[in-house]
Order: sequence, then C-alpha cells, then structure tokens
Amino acid sequence: MGKKIMIVDDDPDILITVRELFEPLGYEVFTIPTGKDCLYELRHGFKGVILMDIMMPIMSGWDTIRKIIKENLYKDNTISMLTAKDTPDPELGEFKNYIKDYIVKPFKSDDLIKVIEGYFSSK
Repeated sequence: MGKKIMIVDDDPDILITVRELFEPLGYEVFTIPTGKDCLYELRHGFKGVILMDIMMPIMSGWDTIRKIIKENLYKDNTISMLTAKDTPDPELGEFKNYIKDYIVKPFKSDDLIKVIEGYFSSK
C-alpha cells in the first residue's frame, strides 16, 4: 500500500505547501478543504496519515474528529493536528487516544517530513 497523506485545512496555501513537500518524496497527497470532504474520503476508503486543522468554517477539526470516531473511520489512520493554535484546546485531552501529535503552524518543512516519515516507518 502506498504512502497517503490527507491534509484537511481551509487555507489553500497550507494545502499547496504540504502537497509540494510530500509528492516529490513519493507520497500521494489528498488536499481537503473541509471536514465534510475529509469524512467523504474516509468513508470511501482512505487509509493513511490525516493532518487536521482545528479552525475551519462549518465543521471544526474537533467536530470532524468526533464524527470520525463515531463512525469508526479512525482505524488504520494516523491523525495529527496541524494548527495555528499554539496552545491546545481542552478537546485534545478528550481525543488523546486518537491523536498522535499536535503540530503548530508555521512548521519547519524538514521537521514535518521527519514526523510523517516516522509514522510510516513505525507501521
């Protein structure tokens, strides 16, 4: 199975940046602008790493994760938060069994690559 990353973020610059970082390294990158679209991809079989923004219109990252858990869509996926919020919300504690990391934007490209590659090497 190939290495897949889903970046869920309403900021097009973040979507482009993550795609440009990982595609040259052989990753298949899904750029997803909403929580609703994330759920669609998961319901249709996505398996891999999910980088989830918190602050998104309509459905926040936390609300999206609640639905992922409720629908058992987290299995065989690694979920990490990728957010501009430098201080974690209380929800992080609620989801500690489902979230691997809390990565703050702006991030260093080399650091993000190292973290993601670590997820795949430990599978």
